[in-house]
Amino acid sequence: MATAPLYDLSKLNFVSPLFTQDDIRAINPQRFEMEQLTGIVHVDREQHLIVGYKQLTDEEFWIRGHMPDFALMPGVVQCEAAAQLGGFYARKYNLIGGDYLGFGGMDKVRFRKPVFPGARLDLVARVTRVMAQKLAQFEFQGWVGEELMFEGQMLGVTVNRDA
Repeated sequence: MATAPLYDLSKLNFVSPLFTQDDIRAINPQRFEMEQLTGIVHVDREQHLIVGYKQLTDEEFWIRGHMPDFALMPGVVQCEAAAQLGGFYARKYNLIGGDYLGFGGMDKVRFRKPVFPGARLDLVARVTRVMAQKLAQFEFQGWVGEELMFEGQMLGVTVNRDA
């Protein structure tokens, strides 16, 4: 059984994001094929919650090989999109230090339904814990319309260029 929504997405305007892809690029280092956020539509600093989305096109890098004639967004790319959303929040609002926020681990990840090209994958991430200014724990969900596609927990860790 899926968990309850972290946020009521029907309240949000996905047409006019608070942060565009250019704004995201000013914070997140991913480029080219690895950019997995299109926009951010909601930030709640009191609840440490952020909502963004990835608009999937017919030009995604994974379409040709995953799978030919039946393209499905890989689960690892879905998780990357959620991680980039959490990373944007952590870096924009200086939750933890470091030059970058990297994956420290994932728990309780469940893929509920396939995500196809052409969908808008709505992403929600909420900080559940910050530890010693070096680690941030998030819970996350991915939605297409009113259907929960995936969910889980992730740990973000500081990464420094000179490490």
